[in-house]
Amino acid sequence: MQSTPLFPFGFGLSYSQFTFSDLHLSKTRINADESLDVTVVVENKGSYTADEVAQLYLHQQYGTSSRPVRELKGFERTELKPAERKTLRFKIGKDERTYWSAATRSWVVDPSTFDVWVGADSAASLHTSFDVSK
Repeated sequence: MQSTPLFPFGFGLSYSQFTFSDLHLSKTRINADESLDVTVVVENKGSYTADEVAQLYLHQQYGTSSRPVRELKGFERTELKPAERKTLRFKIGKDERTYWSAATRSWVVDPSTFDVWVGADSAASLHTSFDVSK
């Protein structure tokens, strides 16, 4: 018996097909109190006007506590006509990187390397990363 889900989180059916490209970070290195912007281009490759929900996931590679493999930290629904492209923008700030640590019994913002994925669901393959220092 397989233990993986049949569909990834955020999976949905559509009347069209979408692609994600040109994932870009405004900075690749920030301090703990700084923010950065993430942009991605979504394009409707299908024949019908339809909605797509772009989802941004983060993973903290190391720190005070073990972190989930992917955490949903942002999403944006957009309607696109056939062949239309749109650049979407997400902000990753201190709030998106803060978590409750059971080990320290406090809110923590660790210096770390963070993986970023953007796509239509939790199996998104468009990836980049950034570093947070003290």
